[in-house]
Amino acid sequence: MQQRLQGMVAVVTGGASGIGAASATRLGAEGATVVTVDVADGADRRLDVRDEEAIAALFADVVAEHSRVDIVVNAAGVAGGGPVHILDETEWDRVVDINLKGTFLVAKHAAIAMLPLKSGSIVNIASIEGLEGTEGGSSYNASKGGVVMLTKSIAIDYGRRGIRVNCICPGAIDTPMLRSIIDPDGMASYTERMREEHLLGRFGQASEVAAAVAFLASDDASFITGHALVVDGGFTAGLRVGLLDQMGI
Repeated sequence: MQQRLQGMVAVVTGGASGIGAASATRLGAEGATVVTVDVADGADRRLDVRDEEAIAALFADVVAEHSRVDIVVNAAGVAGGGPVHILDETEWDRVVDINLKGTFLVAKHAAIAMLPLKSGSIVNIASIEGLEGTEGGSSYNASKGGVVMLTKSIAIDYGRRGIRVNCICPGAIDTPMLRSIIDPDGMASYTERMREEHLLGRFGQASEVAAAVAFLASDDASFITGHALVVDGGFTAGLRVGLLDQMGI
């Protein structure tokens, strides 16, 4: 594997599972020194991304130990939503605070660490549900749409300071979060329909998103900032209505 990230130091939130864990593995394989954080066991440091004091201490410690922060991946996130007339306010706050406020707080302290270097790459994990509405999406869609717009705003603010900021909008990726949604009883028909809405006819793998993370973090993406990169197996490309099936193709 290429060593595009040799000598770089990366911080990955949500690093105990799913896209975060896959991203940490990929960045490490490409030569980066990786520090993972999560509320769950299995990360280098236990941390809630809603806790600004803990985030500030994290970056201070990473800089003290490694002298720099080059890459930050905001992969911490939760699922949630529902029609707004039955959605509890505390559930709305939980989803938006973790997915959007957490991304803001980590990006804030990442920027503070990167500004003296006049370089750095922040990669936020958004969602295709931040680009288009979905049934019952509400809080999740709002939070991920906010991540997309926050990404663009931060990219504008820090581009002249050498800091690139991008986000990735995955489709349905086979992770513990997705499994928590599709595995319960009664979800089989929904799951199959969702799978078929991806033009490649399958769910994605966390490693496929991690490959995009590594690209955006690397100098191969040196002229890319403020971009929302869709990694969705064709989900947002358009409708597949079966016309070619009727044509025998």
